Amino acid sequence: MGTYAKAIPEGEWQEKTIIIDGLDCADCAKKLEEKIRQSDGVAEAVLSFTSGKLHLRYRGVLSGVYNIIENLGYEIRDSNDDEATWANARKRVMYAVFSAISLLLAMIFTRINPFLSNIFLFATVAIGGHITFRRGIIGIAARQLDMNVLMTVAVAGALFIGEWWEAATVAFLFATSNALESYTAEKNRRSIRALMTTIPETAHRLTGEETETVAVEDIAAGEEILIRPGERIPLDGIVISGSSSVMEAAITGESMPVNKGKGHGVFAGTLNGNGSLRVRVKGTAVDSTLAKIVSLVEEAQRRRAPAQRFIDQFASVYTPVVIGIAAVLAIGGPLVLGGGWHPWLYRGLALLIVACPCALVVSTPVSIVAALTNAARNGVLIKGGAYLETAGSIRAIVFDKTGTLTKGTPAVGAIQTFKGTDENYIIQIAASLEAHSEHLLAAAIREYAKERKLEFQTVENFSVYPGQGVEGTIAGIHYSLGSPEFLLERGLAPEETEGVVAGTATAIGLSAEGKLYGVILISDTLREESAAVLKTLRSMGIVRLAMLTGDRAEVAALIASRLNLDDIAAGLLPAEKEAAVRRFKEQYGNVAMVGDGINDAPALASADLGIAMGVAGSPTALETADVALMSDELEKLPFLIGLSRQTMVIIKQNIALALLIKGIAILLVFPGWLSLWLAILADMGASLLVTANGMRLLAYRTKQHTRGQV
Repeated sequence: MGTYAKAIPEGEWQEKTIIIDGLDCADCAKKLEEKIRQSDGVAEAVLSFTSGKLHLRYRGVLSGVYNIIENLGYEIRDSNDDEATWANARKRVMYAVFSAISLLLAMIFTRINPFLSNIFLFATVAIGGHITFRRGIIGIAARQLDMNVLMTVAVAGALFIGEWWEAATVAFLFATSNALESYTAEKNRRSIRALMTTIPETAHRLTGEETETVAVEDIAAGEEILIRPGERIPLDGIVISGSSSVMEAAITGESMPVNKGKGHGVFAGTLNGNGSLRVRVKGTAVDSTLAKIVSLVEEAQRRRAPAQRFIDQFASVYTPVVIGIAAVLAIGGPLVLGGGWHPWLYRGLALLIVACPCALVVSTPVSIVAALTNAARNGVLIKGGAYLETAGSIRAIVFDKTGTLTKGTPAVGAIQTFKGTDENYIIQIAASLEAHSEHLLAAAIREYAKERKLEFQTVENFSVYPGQGVEGTIAGIHYSLGSPEFLLERGLAPEETEGVVAGTATAIGLSAEGKLYGVILISDTLREESAAVLKTLRSMGIVRLAMLTGDRAEVAALIASRLNLDDIAAGLLPAEKEAAVRRFKEQYGNVAMVGDGINDAPALASADLGIAMGVAGSPTALETADVALMSDELEKLPFLIGLSRQTMVIIKQNIALALLIKGIAILLVFPGWLSLWLAILADMGASLLVTANGMRLLAYRTKQHTRGQV
């Protein structure tokens, strides 16, 4: 985007996105973008053919931009009105149908009444090509060379040399191709806009027990809303009462419902199940996680991938070269080689049609946008085509440990008992002491007690020592709970700790009157899927898998041995993680870093591809990483890499297909074998083929990948 920017004084620019109707030609969209970019006051203009959206950075007024769009025959809308966009596609279909009927009538009357047949031929040209001709004439006046201009000249030239059947056939085929391409493009745009259609327009605001249905934009942060069974959740919030299951596929891509109850977060656009939820709103509609996702997806569509920039540059050279050859052929052929003007003019007109680079121009963006849309549907947010391309060329992946390869939630793993006590006694006393603590280790002990259905006891004389432990009296006995070091400070005899075997776990001891009654061993547990995911990544050709963690060396070594990691580094600060990532880049080339998107920010920024795990609802993580895995699912990594590689395969297929068809058509011109109608079939057929091939990425799903290098 920066390539096209013009310098404007700081503080004077504004941004706006508008929707343009009638874009059914990728090259025409590119030429329109170039024309708008040259307009006074416009610093930046990025028009996405696949979404129909024009993003502007400008100063002053936009009347000049609006005039350019409308003068070239396109329409402007301020909202995503599906009915309006489909009306344009249906109109194209009707023109194609009427031009077909007119051409058929011309065929019927060709022997009965030649004059009437010519009338129907002219009607075919007028019906099938009137939109193209209008835009072509405007383009000629504006010196804007696009497909409409090329087709206008070609059809007018055919009429001029008396090839009425050829002109009518070309107009009919072009109208039919435009109708098909308009339908295909609009279908792709609808799949992109579907991301936002899941957000309701109204919400049930609660005032006490009274319910009032109001517009979503009228709900303020802190207010309470009611979510009834089967309704979509209108705003992000926290459940304060009720329970239900919620389908969160719009945010995380998770296909199974997630149980929600008091204290759980919910996201706008997700679907409530069969229970009612009372929710306290966290922010406005524009602050919702889904709104941020859609905004980032649209931003990603505006960023041209390296492959797309290359094709744009190639097309800018290809078109004038082929047009120049067509002019030389039409004028120089009869002068140099003889044979009369008619056949050479005919060949020049055929080559003029082939000059349109639509298939080439659309080959890359339609694939990139389809892949980005599919990824967003599956809870993988990729911030641009460049990052999508990078994912396919990754050779090494560096993982954070906590919350990435492990669950990130401490859990009780084992209990050591002393002095004849039993496990339930140790857990019951410890959970009672930790009843009001917010520490993760305390939560793990309480959860374990609930699983064993143990009742909490009343605690008196409670004291807390941050980072060390707690004390309190239960049933007349004064207990201390905390690390072995803390217990020693509280009077525990040193010989009491001799039987404690913590290993890689965190040891939490329970003592009273200088005696150790038990030790609770708490550790972070591996994700069940970690080993399988890493194995899949190796099978896909990833040459190095490493782990960087701030945890202890013995814990890191245990995780590495279980996952068969190639490299580990423990006890690292954020800056040290970033330095380690830079070393990996020097050794292995393209490196991805997978972390939580906040603590690992320096390392994520340093990597060729920063991937944040489980960041639904976390604005910081969304802004930090190049790729955000919205759900807490490590399995999305193979999907991301596989999708990237499949995208690059399809882009290469599209480019090869477009060049092959164009090359064959050009070669057929010189011996006079390429007719005008065959030229239009070659051009528009190639565009439709590459569009359909690119849209296959919308259906890409995770599968077992075989070894491969990119």
